[in-house]
Amino acid sequence: MGQRKPIVAGNWKMNGSCELIKEIAAVSTQVSSEQCEVLIFPPAVLLSEAISAGLTCGTQTVSEFESGAYTGEIQASLVKSLGANYTLVGHSERRSIYGESDEDVANKFAQAQQSGLTPILCIGETQAQREQGKTEEVVKQQLEAVIKKLGIASLANSVIAYEPVWAIGTGLTATPEQAQATHKYIRDLLSDYDKHVANALRILYGGSVNESNSELLFAQADIDGGLIGGASLKPQSFKAICESAKG
Repeated sequence: MGQRKPIVAGNWKMNGSCELIKEIAAVSTQVSSEQCEVLIFPPAVLLSEAISAGLTCGTQTVSEFESGAYTGEIQASLVKSLGANYTLVGHSERRSIYGESDEDVANKFAQAQQSGLTPILCIGETQAQREQGKTEEVVKQQLEAVIKKLGIASLANSVIAYEPVWAIGTGLTATPEQAQATHKYIRDLLSDYDKHVANALRILYGGSVNESNSELLFAQADIDGGLIGGASLKPQSFKAICESAKG
């Protein structure tokens, strides 16, 4: 991992409560901030509560629009004004369930950065795409949608999360070797554009990470932490995952 400080980010999806915020805040104070950056992505309605509890937070998505008549959407500049620092962009569930295209994701990435949020760009292939040998083709296309719109320099102020869609919430996990191979591919691809940006960029692994597999995953050279789903709702499991992210 070198000089890249690992991130452990908990994506609560449509789960969580004020009580869970207190429990996660209590365990997160026991994790060395020198060792690992801990982020929480609660449902948007819990964002203020989580920030007030001292957690470093982001939203699970933001609108691609700056403001206006978009009922139910989440305004990036408002998220920033509440004290959040991050947003997920292009999570596989946003792509598959809500039909977000690579172009939509690039627009959201741009809006997040314009508002002062750091986007965590989620990329990854489905099981069918992996079986067809298209993993690299898919992640390249998803990355290049952002690079073509905003340039490689935009990735310097971002985080990438590689999440093989077939391993999210399924209990299946890419082996450390499989995950590392794709992380290395991503870093090598970005190196072709800008070595400095590629070497400094933190690339997280997401896909059924838990306290029993996190240490081996995080030990891989190009894996800089994790985007954690279900295990981030269990305070002691989440704490153990954070502690396994040795900088």
